[in-house]
Order: sequence, then C-alpha cells, then structure tokens
Amino acid sequence: MFTGITERVGKIESLDHAKDGGRLRVSLEGASALAAETKLGDSIAVNGCCLTVVEFDKNHFSADLSGETLRRTSFGEKRTGHLVNLERPLAANARLGGHFVQGHVDGIGRVTRLVPESDNWWLSVRVPEDQRRYVAEKGSIAIDGISLTVARWHEGIADIAIIPFTYQHTNVRTMVPGDAVNIETDILAKYVESLLANHKTSPDSRLKITQLIEEGF
Repeated sequence: MFTGITERVGKIESLDHAKDGGRLRVSLEGASALAAETKLGDSIAVNGCCLTVVEFDKNHFSADLSGETLRRTSFGEKRTGHLVNLERPLAANARLGGHFVQGHVDGIGRVTRLVPESDNWWLSVRVPEDQRRYVAEKGSIAIDGISLTVARWHEGIADIAIIPFTYQHTNVRTMVPGDAVNIETDILAKYVESLLANHKTSPDSRLKITQLIEEGF
C-alpha cells in the first residue's frame, strides 16, 4: 500500500523487453537515503506500479516486469533516460499524506496538455474509457503514482492543478501531450461498485444506499 506521495525521481537506466516480460533498471543517483534502506525483495512503486526489487546496489535497483505489467502500464512505451516517480510502501506508523494507492495500475492514460498558469500548471489527462466511472470531480486519482485531485472532469478528461512543488519533485515536468501515464483510480469507488453489484445479484441482501452512506462511503 502506498500514498501517492513521490519520495524521489529516478531515471530509467535500461529497460529490456523479452517475449513475455522484461527487466527494468533504475538509477538511484542522488537518492542516497532511499538507496540505503532498499533491500532485496522490497516493494517499490515506480510510476505508481508496485514492483519487487530483484537486484540492487547503492546506485541502482532492478525489477522484473511481467507481460501483464508491460501490457497494462506505460512501461511498454518507456525508454532509457525517462524519469520515474519512486515511492516506498506506507509504514504502519506514518501519516497518510495523499490517498490509499495500491500500486495496481488500472490502465494507461494520455496527457492532452500541460500549460502554465501563473506559478502553477494545468495538467490534463484522458482517462481510459473503462475507468471513467470511478472518476469524480474533486475526487482522488493517481497519475504515474502521484496522488492528485481532479479539479475538473469533462468528456473523459481529468484537469488537475499542479503546484510548483509537485512540478519540481515529480516527472510531471517532463510530460508532453501524447505521453502515456499510469492511471489508478480510487479504490473506494471500486468497492462501492462491487457492493452494489453484489446487492443486485443477491435478492436477499439488505444493503441500501443509505447504509453505504452511514458506513462512510
């Protein structure tokens, strides 16, 4: 489990594609604290995708990518030199600064614009059609692993206000229209949908909308 608060930005040093998967190698240069705490078998979110560290040293780590990961994430389009957002899992005693992010990418979105507005920026991303029902204006969404708030939601496009800190400390600053980004929608919306679907298929169920509201959904 993650929070969508990027700790460091790494750089892809290599991305080897095989028939049914691949291996990603990320440079940790300039991220000495993160590198010092990395262990073999650790989980780490790379652009919002939860991966397992299979090799590491003080300056790099490597992770294997399954065929499913390459199909469902933007790694299939990434190249050497691209910047990636890094986040270690949430510690039990840590503050939850963003929102609950599982590191399970739902699909690939496309950047449609990144334009300045005074000291801030507007980032717009087209969300995959099968994920749009989980998006709500003023709701949370993870884009390349960054916990962001949907400021405006229209015609399948999420408009997001980016503050200078986020721009400077994530890979947002390198995004251009057409770029592929990893999308993970809010887990709460998925659970609500599942509960309602189970209610429809179970005539004896007493679950009602009012009960969901009372439970905090």
